[in-house]
Amino acid sequence: MAEHTNENAPQQSLSELLQVRRDKLKELLDNGKNPYEITKFDRQHYTKQIKDNYSDFEGKTVVIAGRLMSKRGMGKASFCDLQDLEGRIQLYIRKDEVGEESYADVKKYDIGDIVGVTGEVFTTHMGEISVKVKEITLLTKSLQILPEKFHGMTNTDLRYRQRYTDLIMNPDVKDTFIKRSKIITSIRKYLDSLGFMEVETPMLVSNAGGAAARPFETHFNALDEDFKLRISLELYLKRLIVGGLEKVYEIGRVFRNEGLDTRHNPEFTLMELYQAYTDYHGMMDLTENMYRHVAQEVLGTTKIEYNGIEMDLGKPFERITMVDAVKKYAGVDFDQIKTTEEAKAIAKEKGVEFEDRHKKGDILALFFEEFAEHHLVQPTFVMDHPIEISPLTKKKPENPEYTERFEFFMNGWEMANAYSELNDPIDQRERFKAQEELLAQGDDEANTTDEDFLNALEIGMPPTGGIGFGIDRMCMLLTNSIAIRDVLLFPTMKPLDK
Repeated sequence: MAEHTNENAPQQSLSELLQVRRDKLKELLDNGKNPYEITKFDRQHYTKQIKDNYSDFEGKTVVIAGRLMSKRGMGKASFCDLQDLEGRIQLYIRKDEVGEESYADVKKYDIGDIVGVTGEVFTTHMGEISVKVKEITLLTKSLQILPEKFHGMTNTDLRYRQRYTDLIMNPDVKDTFIKRSKIITSIRKYLDSLGFMEVETPMLVSNAGGAAARPFETHFNALDEDFKLRISLELYLKRLIVGGLEKVYEIGRVFRNEGLDTRHNPEFTLMELYQAYTDYHGMMDLTENMYRHVAQEVLGTTKIEYNGIEMDLGKPFERITMVDAVKKYAGVDFDQIKTTEEAKAIAKEKGVEFEDRHKKGDILALFFEEFAEHHLVQPTFVMDHPIEISPLTKKKPENPEYTERFEFFMNGWEMANAYSELNDPIDQRERFKAQEELLAQGDDEANTTDEDFLNALEIGMPPTGGIGFGIDRMCMLLTNSIAIRDVLLFPTMKPLDK
């Protein structure tokens, strides 16, 4: 990284440049000009506001604040670029306008310093909208060096570790996180308009259920008890349905003790919602309408492009059963496979790896993951999952080997998972028992029995539809971001000493 104030200046080492900044700070302090003592600056305008409405601001006085991103010329006049939340604008600073003392201070400002400015809006001879500075105040002295201005901050690992610098140097990154905030706001507005109530449930739980995932574990000293970080929001939200809150949702962090890759981070944002007196078909309709609404509101279109591929949220989403998807993409019809032994035989024939404990339904799911998932680029609901992989879902009355469950796919990714929720406490106890057996066989992602949840079901839960949305993947698609870390402000990183 290099400091750019004068391209003809002799090169200095990084340590020398850092020391120069500290020397400048000492000089300020010695002169009674501590920039860190300033508690407030009454900013009244933003750079984008000025540029977008130039005819209204021309010749008018504005008050702006932000970070200096460049400096040019050091005679009796200087030019700087000031960056704030919304963009950049050029500052024109003349010695005879700001005064000799103030101009002497400006000459010692560094790129990265934060300043407050009062000045008049005008256009230079080169046609650039600028602010002729009348008064400038150093609000914060920067003691570090920003990355070299022509190449920005391109080291991916450093970008994630120093997101604060990444946001300063890369405007597209800032735009991504502004869009992320708008996406979540749009979701909330949409659900609120349908009468849903936003709630909060515990993150620290004694029984981490509701999903197939390995939890993080910790010890609560005050109670001398082991606790887990939640892997899902499901079981507490369904307790609220039992309690009569008929439409509830939560947007919150969940934690899964699994690997890191472009689509997985151990802590991520999940939204789950539950609605009484509807089923998984109702959840499909809600999902389709919500995605369409959010894209239109945030992006201004229902057509999105990701990695060069256009996906159209304006068209009706495809609906296909898991059996039909495997039949379509693998050429295997599981309706014709009657036993687990037959399923394992066809898996060996097709080269699909499985474990001894796997049953027919597990193998169907493995076929789907192997042969079908990556084909589901356009918005698609994959329905009717086997009972073996759906421990919290109602069986299909006409075919109890399968459940009223769907997963929503785009770009070959699972974007959401939904059920007609199981509300039979006796059946649910048997499903928990089966999960406990899997746990004993070494499946560390299996659920354990939650007696309090069973008690809630015995009190009585109405027919209910529920769904979980991966908010981070939704943000990836709607902001055209390659990796999940690009939509997480502070992703999980390996410690530098490792």
